[in-house]
Amino acid sequence: MKLRCLVLLSFFISASLFSNINMAQQPDLVQEHWYHSYATLTIDVNAWADDYPEIVNLLVIGQTELGRNLWMLQISDWSIETKPDGTQKEIVYIDGGHHGNEHLGTELAFLSAEYYIEGWATGAQEVIDVLATTEIHILIMLNADGNDQDTRWNINQVDLNRNYDHYWNTCPTTQPGSSAFSESETLANSIYMNTVVPDADLYVTMHTGVWIMLYPWGKWPEQPSDWELFHSIRNDVHANISDIPIQNANQGLYPNCGTSRDYGYGVMGFPTFTFETDDEQWALGTVEPLSSRLGEELDVMKYLISNVWYWRARLNVTSLEINAGNQINLEVKNLGYATTVNATVQYLDNTGEVLWNSTMFSVNATNSSSLILDATNLTLIDSGSFELYYQKRVIDASTWVNENISNDAISFYSNEKEGFLGGTLIFDPAAILVVLVLASVWNKRRN
Repeated sequence: MKLRCLVLLSFFISASLFSNINMAQQPDLVQEHWYHSYATLTIDVNAWADDYPEIVNLLVIGQTELGRNLWMLQISDWSIETKPDGTQKEIVYIDGGHHGNEHLGTELAFLSAEYYIEGWATGAQEVIDVLATTEIHILIMLNADGNDQDTRWNINQVDLNRNYDHYWNTCPTTQPGSSAFSESETLANSIYMNTVVPDADLYVTMHTGVWIMLYPWGKWPEQPSDWELFHSIRNDVHANISDIPIQNANQGLYPNCGTSRDYGYGVMGFPTFTFETDDEQWALGTVEPLSSRLGEELDVMKYLISNVWYWRARLNVTSLEINAGNQINLEVKNLGYATTVNATVQYLDNTGEVLWNSTMFSVNATNSSSLILDATNLTLIDSGSFELYYQKRVIDASTWVNENISNDAISFYSNEKEGFLGGTLIFDPAAILVVLVLASVWNKRRN
């Protein structure tokens, strides 16, 4: 039976290699057992774009050194620009195929796209819900030249995953290129990150080698600033999905610099993982179906994407009590998995000009805080409003956000003591007169 499958597999591989590129997506037998070439990937992504224009935008974001297109899939429910509640959609960025001979990593990127596209086509509610609130951007094969030659390097013999502008060429490494972003593939990838998805809420780059998920840093053994976020994701994955090791890249693999992972985190501020599938792969394909071969890894990806809302700080003010000219009592919850520091409460006029800033404060991941803020310089106006101003994550490169504080959470109070006649005793002349008369009568009676 295995021999028969291999014969059939060889037939489909040969037929596809020497046939004209004029058909839709490959038959399941080939799709499940044969690693993509640039030609077959081109067939598949264009077929998706033709068949599902409601959810698939297909772009060319650049070319390889040999002039092959870098295909970018943008997957979302494009009938709505925002989430149903009017807020911006979360953004997931995925790339595969930095190393041309790491085919299983490329196929995991392909399967991630396939799951959401075909899930939409079959009416899977989980997929419909995700695409209503999330944009998924997937560059399946970055190193198409190396992929078709089954080599790690690009055509210039450069390791593309050492060619990014984050401590480029400062670790023991091979083939980092002549300079950061010297290669057309990495330059195009970085431009897309900076111009189309600069505020991505998750970045996963897919490779093959050792079965592990790696988070920053590759250069240093120390934990990254957002270690709470990475550790909480690791705990969730291990408790509910997979026992795949999830570690700091320097300790979990080896020191490495100029990687897309550390560039994504250190320069762009994305929460970032390198997803390494194991290296038990054939040169052209696999006997075991890819959907089974990478099923556990795909489950982890579905978890990361379905819960992407949590991969940043999410501050929610439950109470803001104001004593103008004195202080503000603030109750705030962090619903996200990331800590934020240097947060402030701002008071703005109706033009958006900041009239007052509170002192800075921090809120840890999944934590509630009670804060007393100095408000001696706060002057309220009729058209004023309060906002939170804070970073999504601790890393310096992380995006700053402004979020309105609901009027329902705002209240006013006074420290003045009430007198027994119903007014404020110290400022009520009638009350003072009554007290003096009573004191005089009491003294006469005593005498």
